[in-house]
Amino acid sequence: MSGIAERLLEATNALCSDLSGLEFAEPTTHVYNPLIYARAPHEQYLRRFGDSKKRVLLLGMNPGPFGMAQTGVPFGEIAAVRDWMGISAPVSKPEHEHPKRPVEGFACPKSEVSGRRLWGLFAERFPHPEEFFADHFVVNYCPLVWMEAGGKNRTPDKLPSSEMAPVTDACDRYLGRFLELLEPEFAVGVGGFAEQCLARVIERLAPGKTRPKLGRILHPSPASPAANRDWPGAATRDLQKLGIWP
Repeated sequence: MSGIAERLLEATNALCSDLSGLEFAEPTTHVYNPLIYARAPHEQYLRRFGDSKKRVLLLGMNPGPFGMAQTGVPFGEIAAVRDWMGISAPVSKPEHEHPKRPVEGFACPKSEVSGRRLWGLFAERFPHPEEFFADHFVVNYCPLVWMEAGGKNRTPDKLPSSEMAPVTDACDRYLGRFLELLEPEFAVGVGGFAEQCLARVIERLAPGKTRPKLGRILHPSPASPAANRDWPGAATRDLQKLGIWP
């Protein structure tokens, strides 16, 4: 091992420490951090696929309820994580579990559409995960999942700025550390929010540090009409225009 994965894990520990104890007002009623209760599969992901420098770093926003919230892996559609990546490990429970959003780990019967689309494209192009992760890595900007009383998911861009300020500070440090360690040539936001986070953190990198080329691909969310038309084709074209894929 190169030691990069160990330092990524140190950054992960620091992030969890920075986020612990933060409070969020209604309509947020429950907050999950899968980096804590789904630590085992997340650690497998970092150790197996994150222990080398990368050409491309792709950044997501925060976990979906049936993806990373269940598996601890970014965009963690269960079939992709278990069957393509070969990752499976015990997942415990968040401290305060929402009755309408249970954490069932790899036994969760529901599918994360965004993750199915994202990892499905990569698995189609790279049949073996080692081929993809030789040059690419995927990480989420923020590990927290915010939910309302009825179970509705709240994304970071919907939270008050006063509540997000300490989250942003912690997640910027975390992302900056990943950029320093992985030294990507390209940093690609999966959607506009992630692209904005990358732009901000890249601008603040210390002098002398590698500054990656910034780009964006269409987010695979089913809430996006464009993504529902032909997300694999759109994302492939985005990556080709950036000069990442031929």
